[in-house]
Amino acid sequence: MTETLLKVEGLKTYFYTEAGIVKAVDGVSFDVRKGETLGLVGESGSGKTVTSLSVLRIVPKPGRIVEGKIELKGENLLAKSEKEMQSIRGREIAMIFQDPSSSLVPVYTVETQLRDVLSAHEKISKDDAHKKILDLMNLVGIPEAEIRMREFPHQFSGGMKQRVAIARALALEPELLFADEPTTALDVTIQAQVLDLLEDLKKKMGMSLVMITHDMGIIAKMTSRVVVMYAGNVAEIAKTDDLYYRPRHPYTALLLAAVPRLDRKKTLSIIPGNIPNLIEPPSGCRFHPRCEFATKKCEEAPPVLEEVEPDHFVACYEWKNITLKGETGKND
Repeated sequence: MTETLLKVEGLKTYFYTEAGIVKAVDGVSFDVRKGETLGLVGESGSGKTVTSLSVLRIVPKPGRIVEGKIELKGENLLAKSEKEMQSIRGREIAMIFQDPSSSLVPVYTVETQLRDVLSAHEKISKDDAHKKILDLMNLVGIPEAEIRMREFPHQFSGGMKQRVAIARALALEPELLFADEPTTALDVTIQAQVLDLLEDLKKKMGMSLVMITHDMGIIAKMTSRVVVMYAGNVAEIAKTDDLYYRPRHPYTALLLAAVPRLDRKKTLSIIPGNIPNLIEPPSGCRFHPRCEFATKKCEEAPPVLEEVEPDHFVACYEWKNITLKGETGKND
């Protein structure tokens, strides 16, 4: 089996607000293997982004990691000091944020912002930094890099800003990259270019990539394994092909049914109801109020992840009793 790079166990990250405690991530467990592209998928509010912020230990206040383990190459990140984490961020784990316009500083040139990343982690001369930045700009496909590196973020299109954000994340050649909805603000053509770029860079640099998205089409294109999240919990983990061919959790099947298909006529399904209030989440399985297969047991206690096939895990009491429709093969 491929070596595990990151292992998350029983992670709980809560936000302590005036309205109450928001249990944004509540007992999440998964791993990321060396060289793989893992998908974190679910509706908005399922806890995907908070999970990634927890791994980097940059959860904004009033959020706090209250329980669990986060191990990178066997070392517990939750036991590290902030100074130790500063050396790990960027060099070993990096993140591309959803909106490059908000993550890039508008008053500094692109060169300055990339140089700051380099100089924060290593002593580097201005000339060497300039050369490295030029290489990074060329690596992510920004034309006329020598000129454009001296420009400010507002002078770049959305797609080019995202390329700058990718260059910044890759500046120190991290082993693990989180990409949080990296194509949301882009038009379809540019989305495809950015996804192809990420795939190409992952192969060139031999890194692991975690794609955070609500788009099952991106999951199909980019990933080899998928973690399906719902309301702060993990519903299902499987190889991508297995998940599409034979989903075992009712929520996963509904996500797949909501994906449009260009190659055939298909009636799109709507997932009934809404993500629950995470201050007072439903008892038992958090999906049970929206699930057509829910029984009394589903309301009483939360199901645990169990391995139902090799490398396929599901948190559902009823998985043995139901047959769910997949998106490819015989079940389609």
